[in-house]
Amino acid sequence: MRIEEILSLAPVMPVVTIDEPAAAVPLARALLAGGLRAIEVTLRTAAALEASRLIAREAPEMVLGVGTVLSAEDFRAAAAAGAKFAVSPGLTPALMEASRAAPFPFLPGVASASELMFALEHGFQTLKFFPAASAGGPAALKALAGPFPSVRFCPTGGIDAANAKDYLALSNVACVGGSWVAPKEAMVKGDFPAIEALASAAAALR
Repeated sequence: MRIEEILSLAPVMPVVTIDEPAAAVPLARALLAGGLRAIEVTLRTAAALEASRLIAREAPEMVLGVGTVLSAEDFRAAAAAGAKFAVSPGLTPALMEASRAAPFPFLPGVASASELMFALEHGFQTLKFFPAASAGGPAALKALAGPFPSVRFCPTGGIDAANAKDYLALSNVACVGGSWVAPKEAMVKGDFPAIEALASAAAALR
């Protein structure tokens, strides 16, 4: 799948930090049951790659993304774990080179017009806007639509159920990324019905 297709699967992409691999598959199934079909598992814990492998193997209908990709080694690890796409908070020449060899699409992050122009020069038209809230929020994205009408964004960072619609109302926003649909407290308690309910509400945002 192209990155544009992945971002169009649902209005919200869960951005999750998994501490225990055992939570990975129930989490993925709860999100799917709620109508969210793509996930970003961040490489912020020791459990992240094992959790990703479990999702890829046991919940293959979930389009698995691996996030917080910061190096070529992260790309290789994501591919080995079964990822269908990779996400990074930024874009460097080394990451760009690694993405060319990866077997899946890449969603790099930008936070300014200059970073966006660098990404465009290298063929990236679909980007993560991060950290969205502190980089200007919906007002910044609306302003970027003027000089960059072809670019589509997945804003992430500081987005929740209360402000997600403000982003989704913009023509250049494909979806939003957020962690509110998979709160750590619910994962720790094994309260996956609560996560399914949050996912269902998120899927209905647009």
